[in-house]
Amino acid sequence: MSILEIRDLFVSVEDKMILKGVNLTVKGGESHAIMGPNGTGKSTLASVVMGHPKYKIESGSILLDGTDIAELAVDERSRLGLFLAMQAPIEVPGVTNFDFVKTAVQAHMPQDKKLRIGKFILDFEEAAKDLQMGTGLAHRYLNEGFSGGEKKRNEILQMKLIKPSIAFLDEIDSGLDVDALRIVGENVTKMKSNALGMVLITHYQRLLDYIIPDYVHIMIKGEIVKTGGTELIAKIDAEGYDWLKSELGITELEETKRPVSLGTCATKVPAR
Repeated sequence: MSILEIRDLFVSVEDKMILKGVNLTVKGGESHAIMGPNGTGKSTLASVVMGHPKYKIESGSILLDGTDIAELAVDERSRLGLFLAMQAPIEVPGVTNFDFVKTAVQAHMPQDKKLRIGKFILDFEEAAKDLQMGTGLAHRYLNEGFSGGEKKRNEILQMKLIKPSIAFLDEIDSGLDVDALRIVGENVTKMKSNALGMVLITHYQRLLDYIIPDYVHIMIKGEIVKTGGTELIAKIDAEGYDWLKSELGITELEETKRPVSLGTCATKVPAR
């Protein structure tokens, strides 16, 4: 069982402070939902944990099983068990889904182990069937020509096969119709175990109807300002976030544009 500890984390991008003292602990077997208005730092948190180079850690620490990972590259963090289902998965022409996931799974195995290709083919086909991705998925290029819903389901397929220990799911509900949302929710719920800790980043209650979180955190202006259970989801759904103004003395909840898109996968220029 892995433990991710985020301690008093301050993060900036382009000289603007985005995260302002975030504290969060995620253990294997737990599922955490992070909710809040746009531009408050939710996606930034996932991006920083995964190692996006556009962000600068001003202070604080990110510990995975007691080891500070702040200086590790993205691939090193991934091999240690971190996973990010991206908000906007990119297309990779020329690389098939099968080859991409096979290479990723092999990279997560000990160097003295070899992937059993026959078993992997069966696992891939089963995961694709579970997510209703179609029989030709293996030969399609990674996300090329995929609908928004297919891209999100493809992220979950990768998660099912890579088997991370700590996973951030960044707005995997956006762009999904009712049926696709149910499929994604059911597949993620089936993955819940003591070997997997999850952080669900979302604006809407509808995803959390299918994936019931153990903890709900509300992030405002770069801070986690309130933590509770599923009762917070119902309150947000009924009243939005305005009730936090009087309860916590927050004077404004304005939404701002994100300075960097997670969908760039740490390779593109900031979104405009």
